[in-house]
Amino acid sequence: VQLVESGGGLVQPGSSLRLSCSISGFGGRHFAIGWFREVPGNKREVVACLQTSDNATYYRDSVKGRFTIVITNTKHMVYLQMNSLKLEDTANYLCAAGDGYSLYCADVSYWGKGTPVTVSS
Repeated sequence: VQLVESGGGLVQPGSSLRLSCSISGFGGRHFAIGWFREVPGNKREVVACLQTSDNATYYRDSVKGRFTIVITNTKHMVYLQMNSLKLEDTANYLCAAGDGYSLYCADVSYWGKGTPVTVSS
């Protein structure tokens, strides 16, 4: 399984950004896929998670209503649409996935390298 992120950048507070993650290697298997973020000195945290088996989604409270995770019908791309970005959203964003059903993407085992997002005025 390979995951490759893109779309990060430098934006101003209140702006929008869409992150992309290309997915390969799962074949027809169901999987959980999510976006995580990490800031030096802080614990890596899950931002959003989607189950391909039933399209159930999970968002951490701080991004609810602002971020949306979407997967294509082919399940080869997953996006994270980020609106109303805040200074505290600055982080390296990583795409991660795991076989089967994984509530909150707690059991992901495949990781991309990440794409940096900087929110600054």
